[in-house]
Amino acid sequence: MRNKAKKKTAEDMAVDNSHAPQAEEPAAGLSAETQESAASRDDRGKLERNLEEELGQEKDRYLRLYAEFDNYKKRVARDKEELIKYGNESLLYELLPVIDNLEMAMKHSSNDTASSATGGSGGGVAQGVEITLKEFLRVIDKFGLSPIEASGRMFDPSLHHAMLQIERDDIDENMVVEELRKGYMLREKVLRPSLVAVSKKKAVSEEKENKEEKIEEEA
Repeated sequence: MRNKAKKKTAEDMAVDNSHAPQAEEPAAGLSAETQESAASRDDRGKLERNLEEELGQEKDRYLRLYAEFDNYKKRVARDKEELIKYGNESLLYELLPVIDNLEMAMKHSSNDTASSATGGSGGGVAQGVEITLKEFLRVIDKFGLSPIEASGRMFDPSLHHAMLQIERDDIDENMVVEELRKGYMLREKVLRPSLVAVSKKKAVSEEKENKEEKIEEEA
Protein backbone atom coordinates (compact mmCIF):
# COMPACT_ATOMS: atom_id res chain seq x y z
CA MET A 1 0.00 0.00 0.00
CA ARG A 2 2.75 2.30 0.91
CA ASN A 3 4.48 1.69 -2.45
CA LYS A 4 1.27 2.40 -4.33
CA ALA A 5 0.90 5.73 -2.52
CA LYS A 6 4.42 6.75 -3.41
CA LYS A 7 3.84 5.79 -7.04
CA LYS A 8 0.67 7.81 -7.19
CA THR A 9 2.37 10.82 -5.65
CA ALA A 10 5.12 10.64 -8.28
CA GLU A 11 2.56 10.44 -11.05
CA ASP A 12 0.66 13.43 -9.65
CA MET A 13 3.88 15.46 -9.54
CA ALA A 14 4.63 14.54 -13.13
CA VAL A 15 1.18 15.69 -14.19
CA ASP A 16 1.58 18.92 -12.27
CA ASN A 17 4.95 19.56 -13.89
CA SER A 18 3.47 19.04 -17.34
CA HIS A 19 0.97 21.82 -16.68
CA ALA A 20 3.56 24.23 -15.20
CA PRO A 21 4.22 27.46 -17.23
CA GLN A 22 7.13 27.21 -19.68
CA ALA A 23 10.12 29.56 -19.44
CA GLU A 24 10.43 32.35 -22.02
CA GLU A 25 12.06 31.31 -25.18
CA PRO A 26 15.54 32.76 -25.74
CA ALA A 27 14.37 34.03 -29.13
CA ALA A 28 12.67 36.94 -27.40
CA GLY A 29 16.00 38.01 -25.95
CA LEU A 30 17.70 37.86 -29.37
CA SER A 31 14.96 40.04 -30.86
CA ALA A 32 15.66 42.86 -28.37
CA GLU A 33 19.36 42.68 -29.06
CA THR A 34 18.64 42.88 -32.78
CA GLN A 35 16.49 45.99 -32.31
CA GLU A 36 19.17 47.61 -30.16
CA SER A 37 21.80 46.82 -32.81
CA ALA A 38 19.60 48.32 -35.57
CA ALA A 39 19.11 51.51 -33.52
CA SER A 40 22.85 51.71 -32.97
CA ARG A 41 23.47 51.36 -36.72
CA ASP A 42 20.97 54.17 -37.42
CA ASP A 43 22.78 56.45 -34.95
CA ARG A 44 26.12 55.66 -36.53
CA GLY A 45 24.67 56.35 -40.00
CA LYS A 46 23.31 59.74 -38.91
CA LEU A 47 26.63 60.59 -37.29
CA GLU A 48 28.54 59.64 -40.45
CA ARG A 49 26.20 61.74 -42.62
CA ASN A 50 26.62 64.72 -40.29
CA LEU A 51 30.39 64.33 -40.36
CA GLU A 52 30.39 64.08 -44.16
CA GLU A 53 28.24 67.21 -44.40
CA GLU A 54 30.51 69.13 -42.04
CA LEU A 55 33.56 67.89 -43.94
CA GLY A 56 32.05 69.09 -47.22
CA GLN A 57 31.31 72.51 -45.72
CA GLU A 58 34.84 72.81 -44.38
CA LYS A 59 36.23 71.76 -47.75
CA ASP A 60 34.17 74.44 -49.53
CA ARG A 61 35.30 77.01 -46.98
CA TYR A 62 38.92 76.00 -47.50
CA LEU A 63 38.59 76.26 -51.28
CA ARG A 64 37.04 79.72 -51.00
CA LEU A 65 39.76 80.90 -48.65
CA TYR A 66 42.43 79.46 -50.91
CA ALA A 67 40.93 81.21 -53.97
CA GLU A 68 40.72 84.51 -52.08
CA PHE A 69 44.32 84.18 -50.92
CA ASP A 70 45.46 83.31 -54.44
CA ASN A 71 43.68 86.38 -55.80
CA TYR A 72 45.27 88.47 -53.06
CA LYS A 73 48.75 87.24 -54.02
CA LYS A 74 48.10 88.04 -57.68
CA ARG A 75 46.81 91.51 -56.77
CA VAL A 76 49.86 92.22 -54.60
CA ALA A 77 52.19 91.04 -57.38
CA ARG A 78 50.34 93.20 -59.91
CA ASP A 79 50.48 96.26 -57.61
CA LYS A 80 54.19 95.67 -57.07
CA GLU A 81 54.76 95.45 -60.81
CA GLU A 82 52.77 98.65 -61.36
CA LEU A 83 54.78 100.39 -58.65
CA ILE A 84 58.05 99.37 -60.29
CA LYS A 85 56.88 100.43 -63.74
CA TYR A 86 55.21 103.72 -62.81
CA GLY A 87 56.77 104.66 -59.49
CA ASN A 88 58.58 107.63 -61.08
CA GLU A 89 55.53 108.90 -62.98
CA SER A 90 55.05 112.14 -61.03
CA LEU A 91 58.77 112.99 -61.19
CA LEU A 92 59.00 112.38 -64.93
CA TYR A 93 55.86 114.42 -65.55
CA GLU A 94 57.42 117.36 -63.71
CA LEU A 95 60.52 117.07 -65.93
CA LEU A 96 58.56 117.38 -69.19
CA PRO A 97 58.56 121.24 -69.15
CA VAL A 98 62.36 121.11 -68.86
CA ILE A 99 62.48 119.04 -72.05
CA ASP A 100 60.08 121.48 -73.73
CA ASN A 101 62.32 124.41 -72.85
CA LEU A 102 65.43 122.66 -74.12
CA GLU A 103 63.72 121.80 -77.41
CA MET A 104 62.48 125.38 -77.74
CA ALA A 105 66.03 126.61 -77.18
CA MET A 106 67.17 124.28 -79.96
CA LYS A 107 64.58 125.71 -82.36
CA HIS A 108 65.74 129.22 -81.68
CA SER A 109 69.41 128.35 -81.91
CA SER A 110 69.62 129.72 -85.48
CA ASN A 111 70.39 133.19 -84.10
CA ASP A 112 73.20 131.73 -82.04
CA THR A 113 74.56 129.98 -85.13
CA ALA A 114 74.50 133.29 -87.03
CA SER A 115 76.32 134.97 -84.18
CA SER A 116 78.99 132.28 -84.20
CA ALA A 117 79.58 132.93 -87.89
CA THR A 118 80.49 136.56 -87.05
CA GLY A 119 82.88 135.54 -84.32
CA GLY A 120 80.45 135.20 -81.43
CA SER A 121 80.04 132.27 -79.07
CA GLY A 122 76.41 131.53 -79.91
CA GLY A 123 77.33 128.37 -81.80
CA GLY A 124 78.93 126.93 -78.70
CA VAL A 125 75.83 127.65 -76.62
CA ALA A 126 73.55 125.97 -79.18
CA GLN A 127 75.83 122.95 -79.31
CA GLY A 128 75.84 122.76 -75.52
CA VAL A 129 72.04 122.87 -75.42
CA GLU A 130 71.85 120.10 -78.02
CA ILE A 131 74.26 117.88 -76.10
CA THR A 132 72.36 118.52 -72.85
CA LEU A 133 69.04 117.63 -74.47
CA LYS A 134 70.37 114.41 -75.96
CA GLU A 135 71.88 113.33 -72.66
CA PHE A 136 68.68 114.22 -70.84
CA LEU A 137 66.57 112.16 -73.25
CA ARG A 138 68.99 109.26 -72.95
CA VAL A 139 68.67 109.23 -69.17
CA ILE A 140 64.88 109.42 -69.03
CA ASP A 141 64.64 106.71 -71.69
CA LYS A 142 66.07 104.30 -69.11
CA PHE A 143 62.98 104.91 -66.99
CA GLY A 144 60.57 104.07 -69.82
CA LEU A 145 59.81 107.60 -71.06
CA SER A 146 59.54 107.93 -74.84
CA PRO A 147 58.10 110.60 -77.20
CA ILE A 148 54.83 110.01 -79.05
CA GLU A 149 55.08 110.03 -82.83
CA ALA A 150 52.59 112.57 -84.16
CA SER A 151 53.63 114.50 -87.29
CA GLY A 152 52.37 112.83 -90.46
CA ARG A 153 50.38 110.24 -88.53
CA MET A 154 46.65 109.62 -88.47
CA PHE A 155 45.00 111.49 -85.61
CA ASP A 156 44.55 109.19 -82.62
CA PRO A 157 42.44 110.64 -79.77
CA SER A 158 44.09 108.27 -77.30
CA LEU A 159 47.52 109.76 -78.10
CA HIS A 160 46.82 113.21 -79.55
CA HIS A 161 44.83 116.23 -78.44
CA ALA A 162 43.60 118.35 -81.37
CA MET A 163 44.00 122.06 -80.76
CA LEU A 164 42.92 123.28 -84.20
CA GLN A 165 42.01 122.14 -87.73
CA ILE A 166 43.80 123.22 -90.88
CA GLU A 167 42.23 122.94 -94.33
CA ARG A 168 44.44 120.85 -96.56
CA ASP A 169 43.58 119.27 -99.91
CA ASP A 170 46.96 117.68 -100.51
CA ILE A 171 46.63 115.13 -97.68
CA ASP A 172 43.89 112.97 -96.23
CA GLU A 173 41.52 114.24 -93.61
CA ASN A 174 42.29 113.81 -89.88
CA MET A 175 46.04 113.71 -90.41
CA VAL A 176 48.40 115.44 -87.96
CA VAL A 177 49.88 118.33 -89.95
CA GLU A 178 51.68 120.07 -87.09
CA GLU A 179 52.85 119.13 -83.62
CA LEU A 180 52.32 122.05 -81.25
CA ARG A 181 53.67 120.29 -78.17
CA LYS A 182 55.35 116.91 -77.97
CA GLY A 183 53.60 114.15 -76.08
CA TYR A 184 55.23 111.35 -74.11
CA MET A 185 54.54 107.73 -73.15
CA LEU A 186 55.60 106.15 -69.86
CA ARG A 187 55.99 102.54 -70.97
CA GLU A 188 52.44 101.53 -72.08
CA LYS A 189 50.74 104.55 -70.48
CA VAL A 190 50.18 108.00 -71.99
CA LEU A 191 51.92 110.41 -69.65
CA ARG A 192 51.05 113.49 -71.70
CA PRO A 193 49.18 113.58 -75.05
CA SER A 194 50.58 115.47 -78.01
CA LEU A 195 49.01 118.83 -78.85
CA VAL A 196 48.46 118.81 -82.60
CA ALA A 197 46.82 120.51 -85.57
CA VAL A 198 44.67 118.21 -87.70
CA SER A 199 43.88 118.41 -91.40
CA LYS A 200 40.40 118.75 -92.83
CA LYS A 201 39.00 119.04 -96.33
CA LYS A 202 37.67 122.32 -97.66
CA ALA A 203 33.92 122.73 -97.83
CA VAL A 204 32.34 122.08 -101.26
CA SER A 205 30.88 125.56 -101.51
CA GLU A 206 34.26 127.11 -100.73
CA GLU A 207 35.97 124.99 -103.38
CA LYS A 208 33.34 126.05 -105.91
CA GLU A 209 33.89 129.73 -105.10
CA ASN A 210 37.65 129.32 -105.45
CA LYS A 211 37.21 127.66 -108.84
CA GLU A 212 34.88 130.45 -110.01
CA GLU A 213 37.34 133.10 -108.85
CA LYS A 214 40.15 131.30 -110.68
CA ILE A 215 38.09 131.13 -113.91
CA GLU A 216 37.28 134.86 -113.67
CA GLU A 217 40.93 135.72 -113.16
CA GLU A 218 41.94 133.64 -116.19
CA ALA A 219 39.22 135.32 -118.30
